[in-house]
Amino acid sequence: MSGHGGAPRSVSRGPVGVILAGGLATRYGGTAKGLERVGGERIVDRVAGALREVCDELLLVANDATADEWLRDVRRASDVIAGQGSLGGIHAALAHARAPVLVVAWDMPFVPASLLAELADLGGTGVDAAVPESGSRRGLEPLCAYYASACLAPVERRLAAGDRRVIGFYDDVRLSRLPAERVARHGDPSRIFMNVNSPNDLALAESFLAEANAPTTDGGRDRPEA
Repeated sequence: MSGHGGAPRSVSRGPVGVILAGGLATRYGGTAKGLERVGGERIVDRVAGALREVCDELLLVANDATADEWLRDVRRASDVIAGQGSLGGIHAALAHARAPVLVVAWDMPFVPASLLAELADLGGTGVDAAVPESGSRRGLEPLCAYYASACLAPVERRLAAGDRRVIGFYDDVRLSRLPAERVARHGDPSRIFMNVNSPNDLALAESFLAEANAPTTDGGRDRPEA
């Protein structure tokens, strides 16, 4: 469970901001999709930038042998239990941070710091998990969420039982859902939670950014969030 590379740990206030770099990116031919650029900036840097506005300490969870070079000022750690998918990434985040975590998947270029701050505030009310609602098949976004240290044992029990569902342990913890109408205050949820999983997704992300940056006739009041 030792970390790899990056800066030494420091005492932090609030949750540790965790960038989850999981998956083999098969639709990208096995390349590291978080290193793709949106608006000229790597997606992983966009995620790190949003987390830095909320968290004093960051952690990169990645198994790639080259990951130490991705964010040189961020500590990197590998999965504790290999081959467990996204739930294994959450487990690694909690196990290595030894503190509450605010996790964001590294292929989500448009997650705003304001949403992360609200999730952190919600997590500070004594719940074990604070997760935003969305229009996804799960109705929630487990890879853009707050998890307290109390989630570690329930996650481990689920993994030991062979249950790799990323939200399976939610039944075992005190869960608070950030309602969809509150999520929407931070921007269009379909954009906030979009994942860049393929070249087509990357092109769509670029189009969203171009639309958000386009001049408007009302001084920008109707400009979509990106």
